Amino acid sequence: MSQIISIHSFRGGTGKSNLTANLSALLAKAGNRVGVIDTDIQSPGVHVIFALKPSDVKLALNDYLWGRCRIEEAAYDVTAAAIGRFDESAARPRLFLIPSSVNTGEIAQILRGGYDIGKLNDGIHELVSALDLDYLLIDTHPGVNEETLLSIAVSDRLLLVMRPDSQDFQGTAITAELARKLDVREMFIILNKIPAGMDREFLLQQVESAYGAPVLAMLPLSIEMATLASSGLFALRFPDHPLTLELMKIAKRLLS
Repeated sequence: MSQIISIHSFRGGTGKSNLTANLSALLAKAGNRVGVIDTDIQSPGVHVIFALKPSDVKLALNDYLWGRCRIEEAAYDVTAAAIGRFDESAARPRLFLIPSSVNTGEIAQILRGGYDIGKLNDGIHELVSALDLDYLLIDTHPGVNEETLLSIAVSDRLLLVMRPDSQDFQGTAITAELARKLDVREMFIILNKIPAGMDREFLLQQVESAYGAPVLAMLPLSIEMATLASSGLFALRFPDHPLTLELMKIAKRLLS
């Protein structure tokens, strides 16, 4: 049975898109058909991590939302960029990306006129069926808006990404409460960019007590991730890095 997983943060800059991209690659590498959909329509960016150039994007999520195409027609096979060499004749593994448009006119049109939020709901389910996905990861827009609430509502699992920062603490509390009202089946917290020297045990207890949700991972602040600057998949470039090993633990939990 396929799983829909939303990766969300209340604020930008938490590393949400890099986390989404790397987890999708690790899930695909484990032999699955995986989709990533970028619903951050106002400020899309996950395509950069997969080295998908804007000039190569002929159809995007925006086109589906405006009735110009079927949603699977806006899916790009990025398997090679994610896991390296693979058997192209085999059904699995596969990794597909559904990007949002980076065209400034189309972004302005979304901001000005919006779109039918119900069509996004239909598209998410159509995509899982059309591409025979084992996992669909939704990279959400930070904060709380209609598409965020929809993404959370249709998800089997919600991963809330936050930094050990007071603003993140307050914002994540809002999102966690909304997720409970939307009856999300499973909700996990991922603490990211934890500086060296911070009391991790105290932080773990503080977060789990505050949100009543388990901490799935505590990811270290990585100079290598910062230096990579979203120019590729961290797990592929640094397979033995401590951060990659932690990402692999998250993927293993999602596979269980």
